Amino acid sequence: MSTPPSPPAAEQTDGSAVRIGALVPLTRPGWVEAGQHLLSGLELAVRDVNDAGGIVGRPLELVVRDTAADPHTAEAAVEELARLGVAALAGEYHSVVARAAAGRADALGLPFLCSSAVLDALTEQPTELIARLCPPQSRGWRIYADFLLSAGYSRIAVAAQPSVYWASGTRILRDYLAERGGTVIELDMSALTPAAMCDELVDSGATALLLLVGHPEPAVPLVKAVRHDQRLAEILIGAPAGQPEFTEWATLLSDDGAAIPFLRYLPERLTPLGERVETALREQLAEAPSFVAFEGYDTIAVLAEVLRSHGADRTRIAEFWPRVAVEGTRGQIQFSRTPGISVWQWAGAPVQVVDRDPAEPDRFRILHADSRDRGRDE
Repeated sequence: MSTPPSPPAAEQTDGSAVRIGALVPLTRPGWVEAGQHLLSGLELAVRDVNDAGGIVGRPLELVVRDTAADPHTAEAAVEELARLGVAALAGEYHSVVARAAAGRADALGLPFLCSSAVLDALTEQPTELIARLCPPQSRGWRIYADFLLSAGYSRIAVAAQPSVYWASGTRILRDYLAERGGTVIELDMSALTPAAMCDELVDSGATALLLLVGHPEPAVPLVKAVRHDQRLAEILIGAPAGQPEFTEWATLLSDDGAAIPFLRYLPERLTPLGERVETALREQLAEAPSFVAFEGYDTIAVLAEVLRSHGADRTRIAEFWPRVAVEGTRGQIQFSRTPGISVWQWAGAPVQVVDRDPAEPDRFRILHADSRDRGRDE
């Protein structure tokens, strides 16, 4: 595509600041807790950049817009931020929302570093303007499928709501498991109550149930229904999209929310930067930071390095993605082209399957990992 020139410098700054637009879900129906963690990571990184001298002497400023998990709201926010002259966009947690934002940003010639949205098809066509930190859904969910198979689960039921994201996850699981002798049974949660789903689950003969649904509704009622149905006492409940990561899950479900494996994007050990950031985030959030908070921090760390190297010109920012080499909180970040992915992708993003320990629900157990993270508790 032909990238429009950046607005004049006077339109790009508030005073002397270099501005980055941040997209985060901060109100319902967005996943508010995820949005708060993402924003905390973004804000901490901005403070650290400014404490270290800013962008070649100019302060970095975050211009935050709430997407509320709504694609149309996100598109409007992208248009507003482009008019305000931000150098680039950062953030977003919800995949369908990020896809809408990425499409609009691409059309407007505005670089976007997506923090947390995994949907493979983040844009309709390949683009030079968009990059992503989190692993694509096809990679993470195949690792999750490997975990299921290695643990002896091959007949898998998925309780899914209608959504491009959930449909994509179902397809990834079905295709990957089918090649390895597994089976996926689809349960349409737009037509089933929790009690009816339990009946279907019993009849299906599935040994695992994956929750491909929103949080807290209907995920929490579904977990409670299964946990208290004696017919399903031996079934594994899983949540590959990461619902159990956040404190709200444990608060709403207590012991029922433990032993539900989910995907988390953290390494075995954080980098020295990551250890320092973890301490600061824990103080800022008054709780343990989720992987989403680290994604937020790393997003700004990358953008700050790009801005220092190439200034706030949007075209030059987009040209720099393949040359990025930044030590983040979770490892060295570099972008490349990944087959089937339309944006610049951090191919080395860490992936783990973890759950909450039934004996101590605030503690996570690492059950499976993509690299060296196997077998560690924390």
